[in-house]
This record gives sequence, structure tokens and C-alpha cells, in this order.
Amino acid sequence: MSIIQSIILGIFQGLGEFLPISSSAHLVIVPWLFGWPEHTLVFDVALHLGTLLAVIVYFWHDFLAILINGLTRPRTREGKYLWYLVLATIPGAVFGFLLDDIVENVFRQQILLIAIVLALFGVVLYYVDQRGRKKIGLPDISILHAALIGLSQAFAIFPGISRSGITMTMGLLLGFTREAAARFSFLLSAPIIFGAGFYSLLKNYHDVQAQLLTFSVGFAASAVVGFIAIHFLLTYLKNNNFKIFARYRFLAAALIFLVYFIR
Repeated sequence: MSIIQSIILGIFQGLGEFLPISSSAHLVIVPWLFGWPEHTLVFDVALHLGTLLAVIVYFWHDFLAILINGLTRPRTREGKYLWYLVLATIPGAVFGFLLDDIVENVFRQQILLIAIVLALFGVVLYYVDQRGRKKIGLPDISILHAALIGLSQAFAIFPGISRSGITMTMGLLLGFTREAAARFSFLLSAPIIFGAGFYSLLKNYHDVQAQLLTFSVGFAASAVVGFIAIHFLLTYLKNNNFKIFARYRFLAAALIFLVYFIR
């Protein structure tokens, strides 16, 4: 893999991890479109750890407050956030551990299936965004909200669904405001990326040494772009809806089908 390719994939990871367009789908589709060699799992890990850095840096003050209050004042509203995040992380961690090999070896190879999922979830995102009540702010989150959003996150292991997309959609379905749904989704991304990333890193440690340059470049690109994507979406959702992301999904799916059948 060239340096340019690692930068481009880092950019798509940074965008797709936080915008509801599916980073996992883009990490499969972009190399397929351009005929690039298939990148290794450890390179995916580098890109995900880059977005982990982005969300930690962007929300460092929030994470610090959540950790301190969760450990010292767990019964307060602020203290409960830590345990809500832990609860919401469990389903995704369990499903990811059990189904990782199947998804990696089967679903990631099904280009047309990824396109179908991209389009179908675009419909779901658009519909729920239009129908959601948008009354609940982050301070009003409950243990039931956290559990349901955590369950929804389990489906994000399938390319095309999008971790941020499914958690934001569930938040909207539960009545969250767009900003609250996005913010909780971003906070929730940290533990799941941390767990999955470092688990894969330990399994593939020796491969990191062989790909240190592309690993580092991809990591840096995804971190910088991820930080920008977080800020963009939180700002954008103050006065806009998710329609543009649903449309992007439709266009991306159409492009995949077109290229697939032309080839």
C-alpha cells in the first residue's frame, strides 16, 4: 500500500466513523473501486485507533468529568453517564467478539450486499429522522435508553450499517434531539473502538512492525479528519437534519451497482 492510499483510507475512516455513512463499507468499497490491493486487518486497526484519538481529544473534558463523577458520585445524574456508557458498550463488544471472523471473511467480500445495506439504512435514517420527537436532551438519558442504543450498536459490525448511524438512529427513535443523539454516539464510540482496536492490535502485533509507516500515516489522517468530522456534525445538526447523509448513501449504493455491472 502506498502512502497516498493510506492517507485516502484514513480520510474515509475519519469521516465514516463519525458521519452516518459507514466507515467499514468505505474501507471495503474504496479499494475495490480503484483496484488497490486489499489492506490488512492491522491497518484497519490503525485507522480506528486514529478515530479513537480524535474523539478522546475532542471530548477530553467530558470524559474526565464522566470518569470522576462515575467513580465518586455514581448515583448522581452526571455519575450515571459512566455506567450508562459501560452498559451500552457490552452488546457491541459481545457481538463483535463472537461474529468478528464471520463478518471479516464473509460479509466484507459481498460488494452488492454492502451496497444494498447502505441504501436500505439510508431509508431508515431518513424516515426516523423525520418521525422522531426530538425532545430528549443528553441530561435526560435513562438506563433503558442506554441499553437500547447499546443493543443497536451490535448491528454495526456489518459493513454498510454504520456504528454512528445506527446509534444516532436509535437515539432519534427514542425521542432524542439530533445533537443529543450525535453526542451520545460519539461518547459511546470511545470504549468500543478502544476495546476492539487494542484486542486486534495484540493479535496482530508483529504485522504492525512490518507496516509501521503506512500504519502511522493512516492513523494520523484518520485522527485529524475524525476530529474535524465530529465538530462538523455537531455544528451542522444545530440547524439541519440527516437528509444529506441518506442521499449520500443512495448515491454511493447506485455507484457501486453501476461499477459492478459495468465490470
